[in-house]
Amino acid sequence: MKLVEVFGVRIEMPGNQPIVLLRELEGSRYLPIWVGSAEASAISFAHQGIESSRPLTHDLMVNLLEQLKHPVEQILISDLRDGVFYAELVLVGGARVSSRPSDAIALALKTKAPIFCADGVLNEAGIEIEDDQSPEDQVKEFREFLDNISPEDFS
Repeated sequence: MKLVEVFGVRIEMPGNQPIVLLRELEGSRYLPIWVGSAEASAISFAHQGIESSRPLTHDLMVNLLEQLKHPVEQILISDLRDGVFYAELVLVGGARVSSRPSDAIALALKTKAPIFCADGVLNEAGIEIEDDQSPEDQVKEFREFLDNISPEDFS
């Protein structure tokens, strides 16, 4: 398992499909995960520290887990099968709950829980970017990559 962080949310064109980009902290790989629009918004808001005036679905989930004394301890992006990513919430006390990666990532950001990714997932779907590239070159390379990739590339 490798520790990753949310690098950002981007809209893939021309299909207007949101993608969350995770970055390996001790390495040079990035992991693109296609998500739904609502989840992309939740992830983007949490990543930017934007709070809503009323609890949204992910806020409700965090509040429930905290009230039940089983808050989120960490998130695992655990598998990639047939082009579909799988994740688990690991709760305080050891319980594991199957989750879509998008929901798990939103919860991780809201609770400041670490996000881990299985080595096999990064090996299969991770994108290598050399460390000697400038941030501008990295962003340019990502944009080119995202402009030319589709979910079928992971099938």
